[in-house]
Amino acid sequence: MQTKATTRRQFLRTTSAVAGGLLIATPAVHAAPAILRYYNKPNSVINGVQIGTITYSFRSMPDQSAEATLGYVTDAGISAIELMGEPAESFAGAPESSVDRGKMYGMMRKQRDGELSDTEKAELEEMRAALEDHQRAVAVWRAGADMKKFRQLRRMYADAGVSIYGFKPSAFGKNNSDAEIDYGLRAAKTLGASHVTLEHPGDDAWTAKLGEMARKHGVRVAYHGHTQQTPDFWDTALRQSAANALNFDAGHYVAAGYDPLELMRSKHASIASMHTKDRTTPAHGQQNLPWGEGDTPIAEMLDLMRRGKYNFPATVELEYEVPEGSDAVQEVARCLEFCREALAQAR
Repeated sequence: MQTKATTRRQFLRTTSAVAGGLLIATPAVHAAPAILRYYNKPNSVINGVQIGTITYSFRSMPDQSAEATLGYVTDAGISAIELMGEPAESFAGAPESSVDRGKMYGMMRKQRDGELSDTEKAELEEMRAALEDHQRAVAVWRAGADMKKFRQLRRMYADAGVSIYGFKPSAFGKNNSDAEIDYGLRAAKTLGASHVTLEHPGDDAWTAKLGEMARKHGVRVAYHGHTQQTPDFWDTALRQSAANALNFDAGHYVAAGYDPLELMRSKHASIASMHTKDRTTPAHGQQNLPWGEGDTPIAEMLDLMRRGKYNFPATVELEYEVPEGSDAVQEVARCLEFCREALAQAR
């Protein structure tokens, strides 16, 4: 029996599990109290601007299941997300991987920054090889994946007050089959996502192909970049298909030496979602810093979204080092509060 000391996270995880179960329960269970669906839902729409987060932000948290991820999102006060593929696919029954994704992501970031030791390079290669083996097994699973579990996941998140605007499975690379691409687009639409996200492949033929396949599904393909982003980085893909779009990373854009406000003004109609982080310019070392300490004009970007009535979400991507004594959930909540204060001051 639960006591009054039950935490909000425990409540949300319990009700999320119940909400998921309601989809296959008897009619009597569907008469459960409304509190299961409406209790203390998050709302991260501020002054007309949707603040979301990519669930990659919670990569350092111990439990990476879909249920735990939902708890992290709601505890941080977020009501809309870009969902990474692993929690969703695991929920839907995909083969489990032995690779520590959090550790791998950290090592990949160190590699991008030129800070990886020879020992770490060897370890990263082993992890990549293991991941390739796992991806082959996942490809087989995807070929026969039932969308029923994705509908159940969407309902579970929606009942907790969280919508899914973007989906990022590893299904759209040049090593993925047409069947996997088709699966990823169908899963995204089933989850309620308006777009899928992936790293820009740097291959015009591939972006043309993805754009055409996405158009048939009524879903957009939003391409992400790092410091290779430039003002014309997406132009070819945008000309190829109306289904091609930007998963613009404003922090990386600043670290590349460009002004994100100019790009937002010129390409806002083509931005499906915007990764938001605080990085410094090349002159200041291209660092990832706590919000408000770097060179990314986050407050100005949010105000531009408000004034321009831009309808894409600002996605919190937690990339700075989590301070001792804190965790990813608390830091995402701090980023959300930064947005709340910035937009409250907007005129």
